[in-house]
Amino acid sequence: MTDVHSAPAQERYRIAVDTGGTFTDVVVGSGRGEMAVGKALTNYDRVFQGFEAAVHRAAESVGWNGPDVLRNADVIVYGTTHATNAVLTGRVANTALLVTDGFADTLLLREGGRRDAFDSKAAYPGPYIPRRLTFEIRERISSEGEVLTPLDEAQAREVLTRLSYDGVEAVAVSFLWSIINDSHELRLGELIEEILPGVPYTLSNRANPTIREYRRSSAASIDASLKPLMADHLGNLRSDLLDNGFAGDLLVVTSEGAVLDVSDVLDRPVLLLNSGPSMAPLVGAAAAPDRETVVVCDMGGTTFDVSLVEKGVVRHTREAWLGEPFVGHLTGLSSVAVSSIGAGGGSIAWIDGGGLLRVGPQSARSTPGPAAYGRGGLEPTVTDACVVLGYLDASGFEGGFVLDRDAAEEAIASRIAGPMNMSVEQAAQAILDVSANHMATAIRHASLEQGVDPRGALIVAGGGAGAMVAAAIGGLLETDTVLIPATAGVLAAYGAHRAPIATEFLSPLHNDTLAFDSESAARAITELKAKAADFAERFDGVGGAPEFTYFVDARYPGQAWDLRVRLVGPPETDGNAAEVIATAFHEEHDRRNGTHDPRSRVEIISWGVRVEVSRPENLNIQVASGGSPQSHRTDQIIFDGESYATPRFRGVTLGPDDSLPGPAVIDQPTTTIVVPPEWNATLDDRSNIYLTRKEA
Repeated sequence: MTDVHSAPAQERYRIAVDTGGTFTDVVVGSGRGEMAVGKALTNYDRVFQGFEAAVHRAAESVGWNGPDVLRNADVIVYGTTHATNAVLTGRVANTALLVTDGFADTLLLREGGRRDAFDSKAAYPGPYIPRRLTFEIRERISSEGEVLTPLDEAQAREVLTRLSYDGVEAVAVSFLWSIINDSHELRLGELIEEILPGVPYTLSNRANPTIREYRRSSAASIDASLKPLMADHLGNLRSDLLDNGFAGDLLVVTSEGAVLDVSDVLDRPVLLLNSGPSMAPLVGAAAAPDRETVVVCDMGGTTFDVSLVEKGVVRHTREAWLGEPFVGHLTGLSSVAVSSIGAGGGSIAWIDGGGLLRVGPQSARSTPGPAAYGRGGLEPTVTDACVVLGYLDASGFEGGFVLDRDAAEEAIASRIAGPMNMSVEQAAQAILDVSANHMATAIRHASLEQGVDPRGALIVAGGGAGAMVAAAIGGLLETDTVLIPATAGVLAAYGAHRAPIATEFLSPLHNDTLAFDSESAARAITELKAKAADFAERFDGVGGAPEFTYFVDARYPGQAWDLRVRLVGPPETDGNAAEVIATAFHEEHDRRNGTHDPRSRVEIISWGVRVEVSRPENLNIQVASGGSPQSHRTDQIIFDGESYATPRFRGVTLGPDDSLPGPAVIDQPTTTIVVPPEWNATLDDRSNIYLTRKEA
């Protein structure tokens, strides 16, 4: 094995970074396949500072030089929750929406759903863009693409001139049936450039070319509102990287479970929504490619994310709401299907008006952080509970500082233990129990809604805090095995190293398998092939040969929603394409819904292709020889209210087939794995750790 400490300064590197709400995680790979990981607190004012600190910690852990790593990096893959957080908090650009005359309420009415279908008095929540900044433009195009009402350019000019005085920072345009004929949207774009030079804008047919009016308008509105923000955010990052000598390619993680060049993302920042959690499932898919179903859990400092992998394929969705379903915001774009709740290591414990203990969704984040961080935090968190119970090694915590146990005890004592008449240890255990129950419930909801019983699935747990509660969650879900990947502490960042360069193209041309229009189908496929080929050509030589996956969005007549159906290859539109599509749709409908109607015709709503260019991944996880695991010390650790003399092991000393009976704690560089008394831990030949329940 190559000695990583001898890596020369001219060595080339690849860096993947995941900027979370509390920590920034990095995985650094050298050209020789060596790997280093690091973690540092996220800096909200200047994201590069947390990134740089994490890179330096990773480099120092294996004897590399941090500044050299940045200077000699060929590729940096950047993942961030900045766009999602901005939308959820409303901290986006002051944006105007221009719509077809008569359709100003599209964003208000959404798709007509309610949280409670029987509550007729529930008021509609406000639209993403307020009505005072929504303007109706006189124009109309039919569903066949015919111009019914020409674009009133004089009125459009008046509206745009008014926007110049209203402090508008971005503009979204969404005209009816622009997916069939986009001439009016294109012309309005030209007028925006003329009258509002320098103001970013988004045309709905480019943001999301879908037949669904609300989703197209919502995608355009969110995309436009993010353009100034993300141009500033990514611009600052690029500037800081250049100042530190970086001259390589900057790729950005998208919600599709892929990466794109930073220029593509700046042109279409809506792809960043929900992108943060999209990488972890890639690690889950690689860790257990042969399992029928894998439930991937990523617990960071702020959130707990759940996703499903079926036979090695990550599940995607176009129903990813930002906020609550039906009353939040929806783009309709394809993204990795992830359910998130506010249950991370920094989730704050509190007592509600009824005297019940609650945990989250509020988070201490990186500033001020949990009380144990010693950065001014006074609220007790899950991390503080883990410190009090003895799970976390206060002196060996990876993050650039020493944990303050006294501060953790004081926070829990004053805010929880005292008011609830408990000891500090009892209160800490209660905080952990409540948090674990929240996470187990989230897994049940995410899996059962998709027809998956979590008791029969493999649970893959990761994130900086996930391995501490993995066994507790496994117990609540009645599963016998939980897998902790070797890179669990930096799950999303490691996934970014594996992520392909990929995107999707859509052609929203309606068709019908009973009265199949082969001419329009051929036109759609030809258009998709051309776009896919152009995209693949841009990345020729960067990775492996491009892969093209064709699909249709289809439904039975009268259905409100459609299904995405993947096809073996591009449909032979002059052959039996209608029969092939109908058969594939019936099978997918039966798999997803447990029923199908083989005698029914199928409506095709849109045609699509996903282009994927794999990126070479040659990281070698360092594996010790193992064979005789030795603890480096024994601590008194509390499990279910009882104190146990518990050996602590350094993960870097453990090797294949090493087995540790619980109770035990394994200290990894970026996470801590807790093995309760009723569980065992076993390592495989890739340093993954399997937690298995002891036989009764």
